[in-house]
Amino acid sequence: MEFTRPALRPTSWSRAAPIPTVFRVRARKSPFPLSLSLSVTVAVAVTVALAAALVLALVPVGGPAVAAASPMSPASPPSLPPRGELQSRLTHLVESEAATAALLRVQDGQDGQDGQHRPAHWSGRAGVRDLASGTPAAAHGHFRIGSVTKTFVATVVLQLVDEGRLALDDPIDRHLPGVVPGGDRITVRQILNHTSGIYDYAHERDYSTNRWRGEARFRTYHPEELLAVAFAHEPYFPPGGGWHYSNTNYLLAGLLVERLTGRPYGAEIQRRILRPLGMVHTSVPGNDPRVPEPHARGYARVDGQDVDATEMNPSLDWAAGEMISTTADLDRFLAALLGGRLTSPASLAAMRETVATGTLFRYGLGLQQVDLPCGRTLFGHGGELLGFLTYAMGDAHGRQATLSYNPYHRKASAEDLMGIFSTAFCPPGGQRS
Repeated sequence: MEFTRPALRPTSWSRAAPIPTVFRVRARKSPFPLSLSLSVTVAVAVTVALAAALVLALVPVGGPAVAAASPMSPASPPSLPPRGELQSRLTHLVESEAATAALLRVQDGQDGQDGQHRPAHWSGRAGVRDLASGTPAAAHGHFRIGSVTKTFVATVVLQLVDEGRLALDDPIDRHLPGVVPGGDRITVRQILNHTSGIYDYAHERDYSTNRWRGEARFRTYHPEELLAVAFAHEPYFPPGGGWHYSNTNYLLAGLLVERLTGRPYGAEIQRRILRPLGMVHTSVPGNDPRVPEPHARGYARVDGQDVDATEMNPSLDWAAGEMISTTADLDRFLAALLGGRLTSPASLAAMRETVATGTLFRYGLGLQQVDLPCGRTLFGHGGELLGFLTYAMGDAHGRQATLSYNPYHRKASAEDLMGIFSTAFCPPGGQRS
């Protein structure tokens, strides 16, 4: 039986948001093979940093033991966290030179399908749009979300599961025949939760958008060449024999969406998620190197100098991390996803089935799980592209929080991030709940 998703309509406040973003997808004559390309993000480092800040102790390590999560039906959320403390923590990121700009939005509740309910929220900002002008950062500014893109891609794959187009335990070779060496032994589930063992091409020199690449950052990449880079290496382990974050997995997930639908993966994200939810500030940029206005500039340190790294052709990221969004749009997406409005209950439960990673977080199907010291469990994703860092998280109480900042001279500490997310999600006093 197919799961029918409820009709979603944008709320009035999202339609009235000030700077709409144009969705850009390059057309092609056939959906496969593809002329689009995949981006790279060092999401393990990003999420380890967040998890190290948030968790009290290590997640048990070992093989990919599965932990089933309980449904995330929203309870009555507490009042919004102390805004003064949140603002103070944002300001500290900037004043301590961990960021040139920092944006944070905390939201309680979900958008109503009738478009009448606007959830309570708080938005904060600190820092400047660019170092030259000193213009204050805009709380509703756009930013590159990096590997948070993976959660969108996984959601579309799970919707296709709900529609009976595939099963999670299908071998990838059934849908992408001849594309993956040993693909008859690697399942779709293993692709989505990084237990496939497939080598991460982002580990190769000049194949990561988290490094300064000079003029090469404007080059267009294609999935075929990125797959060739990955498949030139032996797998990390046999399928299901461990866990290793690999951007190549989400290159394949993007190709899977295109093969099953006959349309670009970005068009499917637009059709299935962005348009129904009214996420008018979220885009899949393709080859476009620009970030929509308003936005804060991203910087890289090159030979002792601050270099503007904002513009880049994100085709090196593709389905692993090319998207652009805002804090309000990402809060809205997580509210809909974790609230059960985008997939069937069974598919949402599958996304939240996590495996041990040997790090400070667990990983499901495009979702990372982090446990706060106060007892709250968060699901979401982190993402990084050079000059941009983003964390988008939600809990079972119907609260979402998105933090995006532009890194500067000092790396944000575990205490910085722990303070922000514990203040955003934990009850007053930090008591367990």
